Amino acid sequence: MREEIKYLLADFEKSTIKEKKEELNLKQAPIKVVRNSCIRLHYELFHLHVAIPKVLGKPELFFIASKKCLENIQQSDIFIKENLPNHVFTVNGKSVHNVKMPSDSNTCWITAVCALPNGQVLVADKANFKVKLLNQQYQVVSHLDFRGGLIQDMCLITPTEVAVAVHEVQFITVSQSQLAKSRKLKLQHECTGIAHNQGDLYICSGTALYKFTLSGKLVSWLYGDTSADLTVDRCAVSPTGDRLYITDYWQNKLLTLARDGTLLATYSDLALGSPHVTPAGQVLVCGNWCHTVLQVGWEGESKLANLATWGDGVRFPVSVFYSSTTSSIIVGQRLDDNILVFRVE
Repeated sequence: MREEIKYLLADFEKSTIKEKKEELNLKQAPIKVVRNSCIRLHYELFHLHVAIPKVLGKPELFFIASKKCLENIQQSDIFIKENLPNHVFTVNGKSVHNVKMPSDSNTCWITAVCALPNGQVLVADKANFKVKLLNQQYQVVSHLDFRGGLIQDMCLITPTEVAVAVHEVQFITVSQSQLAKSRKLKLQHECTGIAHNQGDLYICSGTALYKFTLSGKLVSWLYGDTSADLTVDRCAVSPTGDRLYITDYWQNKLLTLARDGTLLATYSDLALGSPHVTPAGQVLVCGNWCHTVLQVGWEGESKLANLATWGDGVRFPVSVFYSSTTSSIIVGQRLDDNILVFRVE
């Protein structure tokens, strides 16, 4: 019996270590990609730096080397902009797109936006109980009804799957410009906000932040504040998962937490809501009552810029999403049939 127990414990330890190693490799993957890109760009630029003086008297070779050098410098500039979390976006254009459907009985209220890698966009219309699929021209091509409850938030799971926060979590798949409901997760609490990162699902209850697996298993309680309603309203997570951002709606705060839920920083502004983190780690937040879309430093301590304001057509913004496919920031608003699309660099 003792030997059998030892064998079972050893087997359990091996499987646990293997699972943890796989989890670590998954979470380190984005960092390794960035590191390898840095090494490659540095290596190529260094060799061009050495080679150019050697071909000064050879016009054809000098032209080729110079052209290659300029290309690598441009690649490096793009890489830096896409991978530095405090690179401030510059807005260089705006377009307005109507997402109201003939069957909609109310003015739209776009509580969440998700851009897919193929350029399509999903918008959650709380007022009309629908999730709508937009094509690359931001025209509605498909939708799903959610008559069972108000749609609070939505997050991307895979390039073809999103999770929708209602009173439960409903997963939706996208295939050939059509939407279909798949599995759902039942919760023991409200669901006001949702975010996904590397297999972890973060869910706000209005007063607490929880971490779940994608299968619905509760991993941990991370943070809570029961002093009022909507103290933990919406959430977002950094690409590496080491920082969590939550908004305290009524106290006008953006809170930055460590991976384990430890409070790291607090930033206050007028009616902050709906945080979003880009693939490079830039933090975007809606200023609902001040009619502004803000960029906040990744540390969560200060504002870097007002990216869009009342003068740009922003009216009670309640959702924001950055599409790396189109290099644009998409803004959904309260009681507005239009979404705003800002081209940025």
